[in-house]
Amino acid sequence: MDDVIELDGVEKVFEVRRRAGLLRRERREVRAVDGISFRVPRGEMVGYIGPNGAGKSTTIKMLTGILVPSGGRLRVAGIDPSRERTRLARRIGVVFGQRTTLWWDLPLRDSYALVRRMYRIPDERHRANLDRCVELLDLGDLLDVPVRQLSLGQRMRGDIAAALLHDPEVLYLDEPTIGLDVVSKAKVRAFLREVNAEHGTTVLLTTHDLTDIEQLCKRVMVIDHGRLVYDGGLGGLHAVGGSERTLVVDLERELPPVDIPGARTVRVEGPRQWLAFPAAASAAPLVAAVADRYPLVDLSVREPEIEDVIARMLFPGEDPEGNPGENPETDPGVEGARGTVRPVGPH
Repeated sequence: MDDVIELDGVEKVFEVRRRAGLLRRERREVRAVDGISFRVPRGEMVGYIGPNGAGKSTTIKMLTGILVPSGGRLRVAGIDPSRERTRLARRIGVVFGQRTTLWWDLPLRDSYALVRRMYRIPDERHRANLDRCVELLDLGDLLDVPVRQLSLGQRMRGDIAAALLHDPEVLYLDEPTIGLDVVSKAKVRAFLREVNAEHGTTVLLTTHDLTDIEQLCKRVMVIDHGRLVYDGGLGGLHAVGGSERTLVVDLERELPPVDIPGARTVRVEGPRQWLAFPAAASAAPLVAAVADRYPLVDLSVREPEIEDVIARMLFPGEDPEGNPGENPETDPGVEGARGTVRPVGPH
């Protein structure tokens, strides 16, 4: 299987000027991307995650040709994005979070007609792709609504459709489920799975919703301070980071902390209790045990925040709030993975 995305030691350095006195300004360099190397085979769906300011958007902007790398080698579908941006545009689709590619005052239908002209999509192919997107993303009632009148979630679905009308080989998605309700999120995820399965579209997904990654991607890459610190399966990420999910339990009355094997009670407020358990573990046995032993009214499962996963991975001796915890380097009784948390690739 050939690699459709190739990065070798890619860097991006920005020069920032700031006032250092009444008449003097000082310059400093900010290394947004610091020697990243990775490959993405054709047809793979990859999660590209990290805390805010880690360098995710900068990487995607270099992959699309919007930014020129300061160093290293970068190719997408065999094309240097910064040198042949127009040629590359016909082979990629992009959805940049809260920045729409649609025309603000036009209804969706007219925006899609303009996309067809821009990419010179044959009429029959355009109609087939649009009909499929409209059906799977539930856009039928929105086609004649001006983009400015759409909710954030509706516009996101509209943007995803626009990015796929020309059948791109590579699709970059930045927070594709932001602002969507549970039902809409499920539709978008199902749509992306179908596009990937039927057309072999390569997808690079950035998100703060771990459920997006879990349901769509077998591989995840973590970037922090411009460096790739993890590249592998999601289960491995949870194992390295020791991340936890939270079972929120509502009981009929106030009781002592719930005692269930495999979980620990981290907070109690009246009849509501919060139980932490390993993110890689199934919640089903815990739910069954709580329902069997306690007067249960309601419960829900909360996924760990990406920032918490990253914090636990990079600083295994601290919890997400910064409190000292077990340190696998100093406590021989703790099985840790600090040694696996390091920059991936040459730097």
